[in-house]
Amino acid sequence: MTFIDLCVAIGRAIGSGCKAFGCLLAHMVRLTYRYWWVVITLVVLSVAAALYYTRCENLTYKLNAVALLNGPSIQQFEQVYAPLRSGRLLPADAAIAPFVHEGKAWRFETFRVVDCLADGEADFIDFRHKSSPSDTLNVQMSDRLCLQFRMKARDLSQLPEIEQALLAWFNGNEAMQQSYASYIANLREEVRFNHAQAQKLDSLTSAYYFYTQTEAKPATNGVNFYGDRKVRLFLDEIYKQQRHLQQGDYRLQLATAPVTLENHFTTDPRPVNGRIKCLLLFFLLGWAVGCIIAALIDKRKAICAWLQR
Repeated sequence: MTFIDLCVAIGRAIGSGCKAFGCLLAHMVRLTYRYWWVVITLVVLSVAAALYYTRCENLTYKLNAVALLNGPSIQQFEQVYAPLRSGRLLPADAAIAPFVHEGKAWRFETFRVVDCLADGEADFIDFRHKSSPSDTLNVQMSDRLCLQFRMKARDLSQLPEIEQALLAWFNGNEAMQQSYASYIANLREEVRFNHAQAQKLDSLTSAYYFYTQTEAKPATNGVNFYGDRKVRLFLDEIYKQQRHLQQGDYRLQLATAPVTLENHFTTDPRPVNGRIKCLLLFFLLGWAVGCIIAALIDKRKAICAWLQR
């Protein structure tokens, strides 16, 4: 089969599928017209169910926060996070267990944080899982993860308690505490080194030397210049060391536990079960179920004859 034959076969298959869908749609319209009382009843019930499902207190929201890993690796964090996904392996004495078992927080997920500019700063969160670990342009950060779970609107008042329970679950793990102890020791040593280097730079920048001139250069304002004073180090190097110093101090300030949150959990303003989306889906479902029941009523004699064989 050549490429042209393959294209022709695909085109015929698409045309046949469109024709079959058109015939099905026409048949559903015909059944709706003949048995409108059945279809309308199912549609009204479906719309009522959608309105009940999308009440204000029953809306479901996604909650997101960026977790900073101070020592633990991504794989190590995922192992500790795994019981939250299933809910079955979660110990009953854990602080987060009541919220998970009672269904107040569910569907725990993680998303990688991506750095596009190679500056150590988070640029965006890969919610679609499209980034690759081998990508050298959009680099997956090894010390940050986006945490996400879902809650109903009526339980959002308990969000601070759930956040504290999550942090207690992560930071209570022994392996993560060991990784944190090693990390914080190295970080403090790095900060001390940066401060020492900054002090050396400060002492060097206060030293000047003079280029003496063989003769004075008269100026137009009557002042004579006998030399040019120069700083021994470039200003860019001073700024570079200062940035290292600030980054180290900032990391040390945040590293108060194995896992900390860069921000509190924030609520996505778009609910998962939005009213318009649910009304549309429930309407189509009610119409489809109504047409199926109408088709059974339309073929009731044939069905009864088949059952009496």
